[in-house]
Amino acid sequence: MSKITEIESDAQWEQLLASLPATTLLIVSFHAPWAAPCAQMKTVLETLAAEYPANDPPSTKWVSINAEELSDISETYDVTAVPFLVLIRNGQVLETVSGSSAVKVRTAIETHANGTDAAGAATSSVANGPEQVTAPKIEEPSAPVDPEKAKEELNKRLADLVKAAPVMLFMKGTPSGPQCGFSRQLVAMLRENSVKYGFFNILADDEVRQGLKEFADWPTYPQLWIDGELVGGLDIIKEELGNDPDFFKPYSVEASAA
Repeated sequence: MSKITEIESDAQWEQLLASLPATTLLIVSFHAPWAAPCAQMKTVLETLAAEYPANDPPSTKWVSINAEELSDISETYDVTAVPFLVLIRNGQVLETVSGSSAVKVRTAIETHANGTDAAGAATSSVANGPEQVTAPKIEEPSAPVDPEKAKEELNKRLADLVKAAPVMLFMKGTPSGPQCGFSRQLVAMLRENSVKYGFFNILADDEVRQGLKEFADWPTYPQLWIDGELVGGLDIIKEELGNDPDFFKPYSVEASAA
């Protein structure tokens, strides 16, 4: 059975890409230690990997990457939120899956992996996956779309997103490539105060971009959330720091290490 290998350096990643046969399906899971859904996704992927033989040459290769520590690789594949799955064959990206839906992950892997027997076994092994790792349960594709239910599911997703890290920044772009001046300034402030934070690129997900405005009752970006509560945008953060220079101290890297 196959196992998941943790990629710990850019050099290790480059060596892997160079050594894989053109026919091998490379399954890459991007994760971050602060995101609880990543731990759930790890369990799902380990279960799936176990159903695929570790043959030679390998039909599938399973790896995981810390999206923050190996940020250059993350940016190469436009990783804007975690968990994030990338399926690659012969150097070409076949499909990406953002989020913790076991159904979407399993379907994507089975679609691109060779060998229906292995795929069938994987299906049965995680039959209860959606109930365990996703909320709400995914509707069948043929089911009609209920606007109220869709809104309810989006709100549940947003409620999880704003709590994905103690400090969550919803911004235009990424910390290494902000797409607006306000986002760039807020990233700089977080760095200056050594804040450990998670981020979400709202330009990569229009559903989140529009839905969070209503969910937060705050029409603009960037938005900074702390402990699941909206603090506000750049002006509010400047005001908070002006009133209390230690505003971010409980969320600094030094505080986390203590």
